[in-house]
Amino acid sequence: MNMILYVAFGFIGLALLFGIIRFIKGPTVADRVVALDTMSVIITATLALMAYVFQRYIYVDVSLIYAVLGFIGVIVLARYLEKAL
Repeated sequence: MNMILYVAFGFIGLALLFGIIRFIKGPTVADRVVALDTMSVIITATLALMAYVFQRYIYVDVSLIYAVLGFIGVIVLARYLEKAL
């Protein structure tokens, strides 16, 4: 079971690295916002996996709050980019 968790954390780290690269290299602001949203989802998944690994289910609550705040942040950025704010 430990090997599966190591592989899962490795894939999550790799996905986060790709998100950071897209955030830095993104040719447009919209690409950067999508990369930021993707990294937010990856971090939420990491927190949920950490809740399972450490048997600390408070991390699930933290990940849910982080997901809601990340969603609201992306909506605000999208509205700002549309000049609707």
